[in-house]
Amino acid sequence: MKNMEGQKVPNVTFKTRVGDSWQDVTTDELFKGKKVALFALPGAFTPTCSSSHLPRYNELAPTLAKCGIDDVLCLSVNDTFVMNEWKKNQNAENITFIPDGCGTFSEGMGMLVDKENLGFGKRSWRYSMIVDDGIVEKMFVEPEVEGDPFEVSDADTMLEYLDPSAKKPQAITVFTKPGCGHCARAKSALDKAGLGYEEIVLGTDATMRSLRAVSGALTTPQIFIDGKKIGGADELESYLGSAQSAAA
Repeated sequence: MKNMEGQKVPNVTFKTRVGDSWQDVTTDELFKGKKVALFALPGAFTPTCSSSHLPRYNELAPTLAKCGIDDVLCLSVNDTFVMNEWKKNQNAENITFIPDGCGTFSEGMGMLVDKENLGFGKRSWRYSMIVDDGIVEKMFVEPEVEGDPFEVSDADTMLEYLDPSAKKPQAITVFTKPGCGHCARAKSALDKAGLGYEEIVLGTDATMRSLRAVSGALTTPQIFIDGKKIGGADELESYLGSAQSAAA
């Protein structure tokens, strides 16, 4: 692995698919005149990438934007069809996906590694970086150890570098069921407060047994904020009212 801080990113044209058409995207289009956060990972749909690396960047992208980041890029040595499907699967609307299908960019960054032992072939080492107008400002490269280390290229480490005092979004989960009026009221209250949330729909994403196991309740909605059980729609409205009063 090599550190590219202070150097220009490789000049590469990425082959992307938009709808039914091919579209070339150059590194100039991605980086010129912008401050960009890029995180690179071994492969779409792989465990750490799907469960931790990508979701947290998607969650923190608005916070990174407040710290001066114009775009957040996810790069992997996968083709554009795979990357497009992964984006849809992950609902990662805050991230721009970059298919480095031939590994050209990764090789130019000194981050192309051989994962033949896993049947992957050539892939990107896991890392992240901040690029300012095409110049690498800061890199967070995972240590060169066996396996797939994930210690320093995460979104929280990048946010800490940009602004240690930045306020992170609350982790909000809402258990709902179809046709539930109180669920609609709770979601509307969260939307009005400008709070993002994860919705778990009973019958689709979880069962009533799951709801009872985590909340001890059999009614919906059930809202959790930062690991704390808030309760139903009435309790949520009371919680949001108290938070608003405290902030005033």
